[in-house]
Amino acid sequence: MPTLNQLATKHKCREKKVHKDQTKALAGAPHRFGVAIKVYTTSPKKPNSAVRKVAKIKLSTGRKVIVGIPGQGHNVKVNTPVMIRGGRLNDVPGVRYKIIRGKLGVSVIETFVRVRRRSKYNLKKDESQRY
Repeated sequence: MPTLNQLATKHKCREKKVHKDQTKALAGAPHRFGVAIKVYTTSPKKPNSAVRKVAKIKLSTGRKVIVGIPGQGHNVKVNTPVMIRGGRLNDVPGVRYKIIRGKLGVSVIETFVRVRRRSKYNLKKDESQRY
C-alpha cells in the first residue's frame, strides 16, 4: 500500500519497472526473416552433455544472430532462407532465438512421430500420424 507522501505529488509517484527486451533482434515483431550464414554444432553448459544444432543467421534488418534449430534432424544449409522466433536454448549461451520449422527453406519432417508439442515444430495432427 502506498503512503500519502508517495501519492501526494506527481513527480514522487511509484515508478514502473523497466523490463529489458530479451529478443532485441526481432524489434518488436513476432518473427523475422533471414538467411543462414553458418550452420554448426555446439556443446551445452556444464551439467549437460550433448550436441546442439545452431546456425548463424543474417536477418532482413542486417543484424546477425545465433539461433537454435529445434527438433530431430534438419535440412538447414548455408544460404537457406529461414524464419526465426523468440525463445532461448537454456543450456547454450548466446542463443536467444529459434528457427520456425516448415517455413521457407526448413523442412518439417522429423525422424519419429511427434504426438505432443506439435505446434512448436509446425506439425499438423494428421501429418504427424502419417510418419
